[in-house]
Amino acid sequence: MFDVLIIGGGIVGCAIGRCLSQYALKLGLLEKNVEVCQGTTKANSAIVHGGFDCVPGTLKAKLNVRGNAMMAQLSQELGFAYHEVGSLVLAFDAEDIAELNILMERGLKNGVADLQLIDPPAIHALEPRVSREVKKALYCPHSGVLDPFNFTYGMLENAMENGLELFTETEVTGLEKVSEGICVHTTQGDFTTRTLINAAGLGAEAIAAMAKEHDFRLTPTKGVYRLLDKTNGEEIHTVLFQTPTKRGKGVLVAPTYDGSTLVGPTATIADNADDTSVDAASLAMVDRLGRKSVPDLKLQQTIRVFTGVRAKPDTGDFMIYPSRTVPGLVHVGGIESPGLVSSPAIAEYVLDLLLHHGFAYAKKTHFQPKRHPFVRLRDVSLEEKKAMIQKNPRYGNIVCRCETISEGEIVDAIHRLGGARTVDGVKRRVRAGMGRCQGGFCLPRVLAILARECHVDPSTIRKEYRGSELITKHLKEQESPHATL
Repeated sequence: MFDVLIIGGGIVGCAIGRCLSQYALKLGLLEKNVEVCQGTTKANSAIVHGGFDCVPGTLKAKLNVRGNAMMAQLSQELGFAYHEVGSLVLAFDAEDIAELNILMERGLKNGVADLQLIDPPAIHALEPRVSREVKKALYCPHSGVLDPFNFTYGMLENAMENGLELFTETEVTGLEKVSEGICVHTTQGDFTTRTLINAAGLGAEAIAAMAKEHDFRLTPTKGVYRLLDKTNGEEIHTVLFQTPTKRGKGVLVAPTYDGSTLVGPTATIADNADDTSVDAASLAMVDRLGRKSVPDLKLQQTIRVFTGVRAKPDTGDFMIYPSRTVPGLVHVGGIESPGLVSSPAIAEYVLDLLLHHGFAYAKKTHFQPKRHPFVRLRDVSLEEKKAMIQKNPRYGNIVCRCETISEGEIVDAIHRLGGARTVDGVKRRVRAGMGRCQGGFCLPRVLAILARECHVDPSTIRKEYRGSELITKHLKEQESPHATL
């Protein structure tokens, strides 16, 4: 019997879990995939939006601005990378300039601080590589970029440190009102809870339908991205947006939290929520529009192309409200952009809803707001490296050459609360395989370490989802099924 169960292990579900772990209650999180952070959260622009784009009066506007204000403190508490690099919305003609004025007015109504409309000299002082065709820009100094993966893992780990129970590979198949509360039917058996939070991302509409509610429709929308290699002296320093149109916000060019350059996304309707294919036409659009903002983009330095799928609601706003048909159920659906930056504020909003509807649990006196520190070898001094290696020689064994990631860091990622169980789970936590060669050198070694530390046969280790095992069979018998590859 749980006091609160959360469906969904994306950034929103994990943020809600961390927020509620401040209270003395039995708290759990159900995730259908092998790990958390395997849905929309894993493939997005990783932008900390300023809040000037949202329509005033909407939940998006309120929660975007609040989430932005929370980010600096959260990055310190949870140990994820966050850089307030600022953003420019670029206008290329008179129609674009008129739209900039609308965005400026929206931003002021939403309470966004320090917005400025600037001319080409100021634009090129901030970002010299911007097109000379740009006539004006809206500058927001409080926009930024972050590490979306460790933002999510940080929320989850800290929630687990404060008592949250995680259940992975646990897909919800039905809901039933019972005398004790809500019975949640899953692929791993039944769970009973007094309060249920539907933060299922692309699956939120289906969960709502299990409660006989159809207040919003979600359209899976694909966004194709191109990731460029790190370059010395040619970095993009500021998030570059194009002036939004009725078709969407356009393609952005932005620095990543770790110094690469991201170009994208497109916005096309997907056949299904699992369609992460990359098509040539979408990639050509990314390239054309990316070079509209930055003509000298070195597209030949691409190290990866990928697609994210987001849940676009037909209401145009976040759908966060208590169920009318199932007492104790709260829906948190339609969390598209700016959902990433809004997530900690969404968690606060959900808590306020619960408090308004009789949530009567006491706050813990021993709540620990800080995530257990995560050692990153490349960020410490030479003396600290020597001390770490002397204490644990695995820190001296570099597994990923592109990102300088040691065996010790990979082992840490596996054994943390809610730790990595897949090759991509290791990659997102410590960046092994995220550099120039994209795992061409380190993938077999990461796989072998996972098998050894999880005490399983290497053939059971997945790249990510069910069915993505990287080894199909052993070519010859070995003395031990757990032998290093």
